[in-house]
Amino acid sequence: MSMNGNQSETITEKVKKAFSLSADSASNDEIRTRLMDGGQVTGTNMCVLVCAMIIASVGLNMSSTAVIIGAMLISPIMGSILASAYGNVSADYPLLRNHMIGFGLQIAISITAASIYFLLSPVKEPTVELMARTSPTFFDVLIAFFGGIAGIIGQTRQDKTNTVIPGVAIATALMPPLCTCGYAIANARLDMLIGAGYLFIINAYFIFLSASIILSVLKIPKTKELTEKEWRRHRFRMIRNTIIIALPSIVAVYYMMI
Repeated sequence: MSMNGNQSETITEKVKKAFSLSADSASNDEIRTRLMDGGQVTGTNMCVLVCAMIIASVGLNMSSTAVIIGAMLISPIMGSILASAYGNVSADYPLLRNHMIGFGLQIAISITAASIYFLLSPVKEPTVELMARTSPTFFDVLIAFFGGIAGIIGQTRQDKTNTVIPGVAIATALMPPLCTCGYAIANARLDMLIGAGYLFIINAYFIFLSASIILSVLKIPKTKELTEKEWRRHRFRMIRNTIIIALPSIVAVYYMMI
């Protein structure tokens, strides 16, 4: 019995060690620096963002998967989401507000660039690639959530895993829904605007949520300690928002299956 107990403890310890996030995590200062640098809204990032949007729009317009993937790889938009998650977990609300404003600016510029492209494009019929971004389901929630987990884990390692972020950028697909919103605006397609807009909200929110969870597990230091009442209010808002955002996608899956 003793040997079995010791063996069981050893296996348990090995499993905990195998899945430990703190074992090889970078220092808190390094994590903060990485996420803040990635979330900067600078002239360079904005130029790259506009280029990525035009490339993605062309790819969607021509139904070219390779071009769409290329655009997602160079887009800097996910950095603002991860930086916002850091501000959320560290209770640095001015930082959170600044990055959310920056994220909103990126969204506005992205949709404007895509709308201008589709207004000028001679190809007006929606392609298969465009239509694929207008019917989000709960499967998209799962992709965004676990993609966000992989992304923030990659960003918080001592030896930053450079191969993770490009994969997350492709899997979570933040750019194509924004491009589709631009197409919908340019061609007055309210149905496509709602569907693509909702898909983008799913992707952005669940990346934010999963990043917040992992940063909480890593015990990122807070700029101020929350009272029990403030913590309960914060937790309630996160749960409420998660349910509100996920619910339509669950209903969509239900109707797909009946």
